[in-house]
Amino acid sequence: MPEASTFINLLNTHQNIIHKVCNLYMNDVAEREDLFQEVTLQAWHAFDSFRGEAKFSTWLYRVALNTAISFYRKEKRQPQVFSTEILPDFVEEKSDIEEQMQAMYKAIATLSKIDKALVMLYLEDYSYDEIGQMLGISANNVAVKMNRLKVKLKEESKKHYQFT
Repeated sequence: MPEASTFINLLNTHQNIIHKVCNLYMNDVAEREDLFQEVTLQAWHAFDSFRGEAKFSTWLYRVALNTAISFYRKEKRQPQVFSTEILPDFVEEKSDIEEQMQAMYKAIATLSKIDKALVMLYLEDYSYDEIGQMLGISANNVAVKMNRLKVKLKEESKKHYQFT
């Protein structure tokens, strides 16, 4: 049986991961709170399987994403765009950052659940290897998907904002 105090300490240190995933998949506060509780519960149930081969944060991301995707499918709710920085190589000019960010959020909203997770992890500066581990795909597959997503997001956001 895992030690509860160890789990609580790790969870308190890394709870921002769960909040980010909840913000990505749920629209309102009550839905995010429900998902947060579900992720916490699933992480606790799976904690005895955490062997320390990967960082706890990597393991928690995987649990949170898998739980959120299952929860989302089960509830058939619409995901929400998460609040985070825009893709580093996306902005061509620094003026009107707020408008550009809104255009990016709208573009991200068009993505599938998995693609949103990919973008979120990329924005969190995880390596392609780490992203691949969390999502169960190869690092090469992550790189290919991210290149395609960058192009898609740039094109989609142009519908909402004119770059100069």
